[in-house]
Amino acid sequence: MTASAIALIVFIAWTLALLVAMEAMRSWLVLAGRMPSNRFTPDNANLSPLMQRLARAHANCIEGLPVFGGLLLVATVSGRHELTDPLAPWLVVARVLQSSVHVASTSVPAVNVRFTFFCIQVVIAIAWVGRLLAASVAG
Repeated sequence: MTASAIALIVFIAWTLALLVAMEAMRSWLVLAGRMPSNRFTPDNANLSPLMQRLARAHANCIEGLPVFGGLLLVATVSGRHELTDPLAPWLVVARVLQSSVHVASTSVPAVNVRFTFFCIQVVIAIAWVGRLLAASVAG
């Protein structure tokens, strides 16, 4: 399996892990009688700040998956994974670190670090778009 395919699987697995963590915490709240099951909001606005950050970190992954995952998928199915393989692991590392910092804190330094990890992903995606388009023009 290529580095790009593995990165896509890890990206999806990370997104799923955030979802499972959030739903496990919600389930605990319901089972403990602390929250009725019909009172959850999509953004967890009526729950703790931690739960709100977890919901937003998960949403960030969902929002990024079509762009970042789409580029990895295009490279993989077109047989041009060599264009994305070198940076694919770094994209996933930046995503996991972004989410982890997001869940941990919303302090100014944490937000700045989180934004830096997001910028790394955007720069990688821009590079991939350029490489994939250049390769398609070159034939």
